[in-house]
Amino acid sequence: MKKILLLEDDALLSETLQLFLEREGYEVDVALNRTEAEKLSYENRYDLYLFDINLPEGSGLEFLEYLRQAEDKTDTIFVTALTDMESIAKGFDLGAIDYIKKPFHPQELLIRLKAKFKNAVIRLNDIEFDPDAEVLRKDGVVIDIGNVQYRIFTKLLLNQGSVVNKVDLYEELEYISDNALRVAITKIKQRLGIEIKNIRGKGYLIEKV
Repeated sequence: MKKILLLEDDALLSETLQLFLEREGYEVDVALNRTEAEKLSYENRYDLYLFDINLPEGSGLEFLEYLRQAEDKTDTIFVTALTDMESIAKGFDLGAIDYIKKPFHPQELLIRLKAKFKNAVIRLNDIEFDPDAEVLRKDGVVIDIGNVQYRIFTKLLLNQGSVVNKVDLYEELEYISDNALRVAITKIKQRLGIEIKNIRGKGYLIEKV
């Protein structure tokens, strides 16, 4: 699940966007001002920032500049009512990947998010998974862990931070049993050098890094 930080001082708009994006499968944290956004960006790791430019205390542009100086290179989309080219140009100079002009339909934002994440590589420490190419790499080297282990691992990775029920993981096994699943999980852990937690009575979990 992709995680987004939304910085928007309009409480109604931020709540509307949060509910809409969460229904579409995104995890969204909301900040109504820069102070809240700084705290959240420090405590969490995000796949995307969605920042309003006009804020009561400074601007989203100034905040992104601050983050870039702190070596935070998270992709950013600006939401703005501004149309002047100077503000838009500065946003792109700071590394923004897109902007969307208010007012807009949430579906337009969703289209841009899907385009951004279409070819996104999922990372877990020194492991990279390219869902489109179905390629798994460790330390930059393509690695083969076997079809069963690959399917189980990718299902756990795509649900990183959430418990995957054993029943869902059984679907990836050739011969269904608790022991076969435990063996497969053990092989994945040994081959990739990662931690996979057994949540007793529920399933397995790869914690969000």
